[in-house]
Amino acid sequence: MSSADDKTMQQTIEEKIAAGRRISFDEGVFLDQEVDLLTLGRLANGIRERRHENRAYYNTNIHLNPTNVCVYRCIFCAFRSDLKGEGAYATSDEAIRQRVLEAKEGGATEIHVVGGLHHLKPFDWYVNVIRLIRETYPQLHIKAWTPVEIDWFSRVTKKPIRWVLEQMIEAGLGSMPGGGAEIFHPEVRRQICEHKADAEVWFDVHRVAHELGLRTNATMLYGHIEQARHRIDHLCRLRTLQDETGGFQTFIPLAFHPENTGLAHLKKPSGLMDLRMIALSRIMLDNFDHIKAYWIMLGEKTAQVALSFGADDIDGTVVHELIYHDAGAETPQHLTVDELHRLIREAGRTPVERDTLYRRVIRDGTSWEVGESILAGATG
Repeated sequence: MSSADDKTMQQTIEEKIAAGRRISFDEGVFLDQEVDLLTLGRLANGIRERRHENRAYYNTNIHLNPTNVCVYRCIFCAFRSDLKGEGAYATSDEAIRQRVLEAKEGGATEIHVVGGLHHLKPFDWYVNVIRLIRETYPQLHIKAWTPVEIDWFSRVTKKPIRWVLEQMIEAGLGSMPGGGAEIFHPEVRRQICEHKADAEVWFDVHRVAHELGLRTNATMLYGHIEQARHRIDHLCRLRTLQDETGGFQTFIPLAFHPENTGLAHLKKPSGLMDLRMIALSRIMLDNFDHIKAYWIMLGEKTAQVALSFGADDIDGTVVHELIYHDAGAETPQHLTVDELHRLIREAGRTPVERDTLYRRVIRDGTSWEVGESILAGATG
């Protein structure tokens, strides 16, 4: 494509974005490969501010990874362990209760639960994790289990995905995270996670979850062996399911951390690539309300800049995160609410605390309640 053609293509895309029209796959690949970062940031920030004005959202959350023993051997994962591996663990009921009481003491509104697929643990063990959390602190929202885990539970029980999700909902499940997506395209997926749930299964789980009234998140793991066309294909597939169900809440681009993985020879994605992925996500995912800059993976400084490149959410306090720190993340183990406020204000944004379902959190001393949707009153 000539320089003149490039300018025409870019102008066409900018006009479409200004008019609120959808960007095609080919246009997305062009944006990824040909358009400079500052232009992408300008376009994405315009969309972000039309939707959310100057607000930047965060939540007060805590993580629980019940076990790191896993039947799968994804080459990008530094968290998993063999049953008899050094550091292998399975969390006890009492330890789960203590983690939940810690969440209550810290004013957390959410607990994020994901982990390995322990082949010696029955399905009831995983259901019990959810039940224990709800019994210990009923007000705490439980966001748990990726489609990879739900698919494993379906295999173990020989029951349909819908049945598995219904059991989890009855136990206290409130929503689902977006992990396990990696890259949907089979050219990449068969190289980095060949044996676990494929893209079709991932979408089936989210589709059923949405039908059952669960809101879910979506992710993409970038910066390893994938190419631009794989990334844009991934975003377009997410956009299609969102057209169908409307059940996704937020999209989180996840930067690959190669340390301690089977891809340790690769370089970590640069801060410039991180910002490019945030901006592309905001431009392509026109039917997603939120784009998250996950500070644990990006680092605090890049996450701050991302709030002007399309992101409207910086995640939360994230106490006890293990998965990405095992892969070499050098960010703090957690941030306080005051530190999150500082990061957001330094970026020129106004911090707004939200719960998992993106409702405003209203605090009164040590107690809290949820208010209206944070989108109420938005201009876009």
